[in-house]
Amino acid sequence: MLELIDIKVRLQSKAGTVNILRGASVAASPGESVAVTGRSGSGKTTLLMVAAGLLRPDSGRVLAQGLDLTRMTEDELAGFRRRRVGVVFQSFHLLPNMTALENAALPLEFAGREDALEAAASALDRLGLGTRLDHYPAELSGGEQQRAAIARAFAATPSIILADEPTGNLDSATGEDVARTLFSLCTEKNTCLILVTHDAALAARCDRRVVLADGMVVETA
Repeated sequence: MLELIDIKVRLQSKAGTVNILRGASVAASPGESVAVTGRSGSGKTTLLMVAAGLLRPDSGRVLAQGLDLTRMTEDELAGFRRRRVGVVFQSFHLLPNMTALENAALPLEFAGREDALEAAASALDRLGLGTRLDHYPAELSGGEQQRAAIARAFAATPSIILADEPTGNLDSATGEDVARTLFSLCTEKNTCLILVTHDAALAARCDRRVVLADGMVVETA
């Protein structure tokens, strides 16, 4: 479903070249969940950005459903993300001047879906927010905001979900509820999940765990 092969990312700074990723490789099959763990600065979020096609690697390949993302134009990458990739961020990234329904429908509207509002409402209802459709992010709790973000990611029924610390801003009980919902949806939809986390318990829920250190995969389990 998704394979990152020998990914290298370099950043030029005043101090010289910084190697953020130094040949990292990660793969996930349909319905499989993979946790990417490691200390801060190990390259986890950069790896996720490359997987989403939001950052081009300096070398290496990103293959998704038989397509080579590293050979795509920016427009082709944007189209691929709209159709097949859902992203869940730690900080929710809901637009404050839009309701939960409007936030969840936004990617579908960009994709030209005529049923954008109906599909978004169905996704929000599936996540227990059926009575909160017209509420703005400031009127939602942290857990509700993250569930709205998950609904937005799943509304287009993507093949791939990329999650960056999805429970990092939540208390333990709310985080557990959100994690349970996320894994349940991935199982139900046979969606592959790559999850970046510092939380050992959350990583343990995944089918496999990949540990990054200094931009390289140093352990798989």
